[in-house]
Amino acid sequence: MTSRRAVPIVVGVGDIKNRSRKVGDAIEPMKLMLQAIQEAIKDTGLSSSAAKEFQASIDSVGVVNTWSWNYSDLPGLISENLGVKPKYKGLSHHGGDSPAKFFDEAARRISFRESKVAIITGGEALASLGACAAAGKSPPWTGADESVRSVSVSDVATKKENIGTLHSIGLPIHVYPLYENGFRAHRGQSIPDNNRESAELYADFAKVAEGNPLAWNYGKPAATKDCIGTVSEKNRMICFPYPLLMNAFNNINLAGSCVLTSTEYAKEIGIPESKWVYPLGGAGSSDATEFWQRPNFHSSQAISKSLDEGLRVSGVTKDEIDIFDFYSCFPIVPKLACQHLGFPLTKQTKAITLLGGLTSFGGAGNNYSMHALTEMVRKIRKGEAQRGLVLANGGMVTYQYVVCLSSQPRTSPYPDRNPLPELLKDGPVPEVVEKAEGEAIIETYTVEFERDGTPLRGHIVGRLKSNGHRFLANHGDDMTLQQLSSTSKEPVGRSGWVVAGEDERNLFTFTQAGKL
Repeated sequence: MTSRRAVPIVVGVGDIKNRSRKVGDAIEPMKLMLQAIQEAIKDTGLSSSAAKEFQASIDSVGVVNTWSWNYSDLPGLISENLGVKPKYKGLSHHGGDSPAKFFDEAARRISFRESKVAIITGGEALASLGACAAAGKSPPWTGADESVRSVSVSDVATKKENIGTLHSIGLPIHVYPLYENGFRAHRGQSIPDNNRESAELYADFAKVAEGNPLAWNYGKPAATKDCIGTVSEKNRMICFPYPLLMNAFNNINLAGSCVLTSTEYAKEIGIPESKWVYPLGGAGSSDATEFWQRPNFHSSQAISKSLDEGLRVSGVTKDEIDIFDFYSCFPIVPKLACQHLGFPLTKQTKAITLLGGLTSFGGAGNNYSMHALTEMVRKIRKGEAQRGLVLANGGMVTYQYVVCLSSQPRTSPYPDRNPLPELLKDGPVPEVVEKAEGEAIIETYTVEFERDGTPLRGHIVGRLKSNGHRFLANHGDDMTLQQLSSTSKEPVGRSGWVVAGEDERNLFTFTQAGKL
């Protein structure tokens, strides 16, 4: 008699890296994804005939959205190329949480017998796209859909107009540093000590990537702590306190895929149990999309709640997890995760990255955590770990999703839902004013730098002393910009004055007489 609920398992994983930057070798994202799917099907260990039958049984196709190219119907194109007509086709939003979210949802569909074989995939070809642009050539890829909005993580002008864009802030390079600076000040840590901590963390990550053949930097010596932490011509400051080697590196050509099915069908078609890895559960949520509408800049409710609930619904504790992969576009994300779980921020006793981070492994657009999932499956299969946890992060410390995997099945059916709401609204948020005037203190800040290493613009999140209202501002004079750029005195908590400028931007200075 068939039980009401099936047991979901991962039975195949695949990764593809196109290291060539030659225009003639430019493979579009969809084809990289198809190659990764074929690798994942091959990874099941099935015979050629059984693999064809298995592929024909795919009835769920989840695709992580790609930055590299605008497709009109990417899940449909992939399904067509696979020769399947799935009951479920999904395309994610733009966010690095998507691989974990799609993984959890695919496992749930299999558990409810709504799906027999599910694939999730994603990929980027930003290095090839850049090579084509440098050569002045259009890539010979599937016709782009001009109606689909392109993604930019480097141009704030592409964002919708709000108080962020008015003050030229809203990109990942701006917002993650706001959290790092806020987190540092909240802990009472000095700026030099904070820099050494981040450099040590990322040097350890770089060593992991150095040994991973799938890493974009594989074959190159790992960047050292001194190299990462020292600002230089090759390691220029982007937005304080992060030099280039503490930022995600996105110009890569990578794709990955996971194939899931039930234990029942795996036995029927002949996939050996040595290939089986069990999803235990998942949870995810988000903080406010607009960063100025969040409770503080030294913690993330979404990270904390996703970790707690992801562990709870998976039926495990943090101590029972052997390996972790914390998303790491910037050092602050793994730091916030470690802080919440009570781990040291450097030199952890358990792995907190399996790949080496988005700087050294490569920031695979929205798809980085797909590669964390594939690597975790391999390590569990090899017996290097019994249980693992992946934290996938997206947006501007916005979207979070956690999934847990194991060598052993759950003792109860797979969780029937994500236990968290789509948006968390816990904690008081100060009133935000568009125009601010009066004495104020800095809640957090960052400084954006020119390519030649000179400070360009100060970004301040402040609070009015008169009523506690929050505001955004830019620096109001050169002295204030220089002091914000200094490593000798902590700006967070310092007092100053804010006025509304002629162009409607708020301007902050440390002296009341300061003018732009």
